[in-house]
Amino acid sequence: MAGIPVYAPEPGLHDFIVQSLGAFEETIHGILNLAALGQHIEIRIVIQRHNVPVLADLAIFIARNLPFIDQVALMGLEMTGLARPNYAEVWIDPADYQTQLLEATHILASAHILTKIYNHQLCVLDKQLWPFAVRSISDWKNDYLDLCDRCSLRDACGGIFATSGSRLSRHIKPVY
Repeated sequence: MAGIPVYAPEPGLHDFIVQSLGAFEETIHGILNLAALGQHIEIRIVIQRHNVPVLADLAIFIARNLPFIDQVALMGLEMTGLARPNYAEVWIDPADYQTQLLEATHILASAHILTKIYNHQLCVLDKQLWPFAVRSISDWKNDYLDLCDRCSLRDACGGIFATSGSRLSRHIKPVY
């Protein structure tokens, strides 16, 4: 399955996020070409400060224009690469976008698009989103805080990126 990132439902914001003019159009054309060749496709939406306000619009765009894809992954931001030096510009606490994540997830699921949530801790997610949450962080970069040892959901939880440093949700706590 090809994992293709789409960050916004329109060219201006998508191109701004990836810092490449014309990237949105190229991405959508690439998705259409892959579909025409019978390739399995996962749309990857990495959630960051700039696209949180348009998550529902992006879900609607996908449901209307790309209903043939195999799945959508709504992904928590890994603080690595260019995200690290641009932390203040891109980071948003996942606790602060639960309403938008819930709405986008419901739109996609209602359109019968397999929807998964990657890279999030269960204690931070709205409980309605737990069935969509997947343990997705690679073993070699997955970690847990000491306080997670007391959590009843630790074995089902995605954990945190070892690369996160201090850039973690302020709402991580054990669930009893």
